Amino acid sequence: MAAQRTPTRSLNVLSKPLGLFSKSPMTGFYRNGYCDVGPEDTGNHSVAAEVTDEFLEFSASRGNDLRTIGLTGGCKWCLCAARWREALNARKNDSDPVVPRVFLHATHEKALDSIKMEDLKKFAADGEAAQPAQTPRTSPGAPIKEV
Repeated sequence: MAAQRTPTRSLNVLSKPLGLFSKSPMTGFYRNGYCDVGPEDTGNHSVAAEVTDEFLEFSASRGNDLRTIGLTGGCKWCLCAARWREALNARKNDSDPVVPRVFLHATHEKALDSIKMEDLKKFAADGEAAQPAQTPRTSPGAPIKEV
């Protein structure tokens, strides 16, 4: 049986309650729609992003083919902070689609352990600053293993 997580009041990178990100596809380490990070999530799946085909190809080239679980360009997914940072460092320029756009309201504060806030803001999704944080989750889901 998968470990259960005690409900918390997680914060996003803006120091506000962590917002719901995606239920279609159901994302998050705990598969509850939030990019929440708990002690079981050693991969730090904290970055709420809309993946691109270029990012999916990049991730596959690094050994994690997210297409095998059905992701396609345009899907919203909680990414490992380290993989997002790798894509950032591999970009040719600031408009390179290998770097997925980030949704700050749903990106967990743990992303800041390995990514600078200025980089997250630089790649924030259009209109993200106007998006209010939604109510934080109140019950945990079961953790998943990274593909």
